[in-house]
Amino acid sequence: MYYVGSHRGDDPQGRASEHNAGLDPRAFTYKRRPVEVVWAEHFDLIVDAIAAERRLKGWSRAKKEAVIRGDWEALPGLSRSRNPRPSTSSG
Repeated sequence: MYYVGSHRGDDPQGRASEHNAGLDPRAFTYKRRPVEVVWAEHFDLIVDAIAAERRLKGWSRAKKEAVIRGDWEALPGLSRSRNPRPSTSSG
């Protein structure tokens, strides 16, 4: 499982340590410890970080793994729909 999250700091490893400390039993990661950072990106504005988080949360596991590997060329192929849409033409 890949957990996607954002925070208002410059230390993703520190945030992972907070999750691993298990301070909040209501937290999503509480029963999914230990967690580790496998990829992080810095944003100057929190609104941009939140937008990226929402976008990534909707991605498939394969697409997230391509980002983790740094395989940016694979993303377009992983973005295509696997289910062809029905034709709307009458011919």
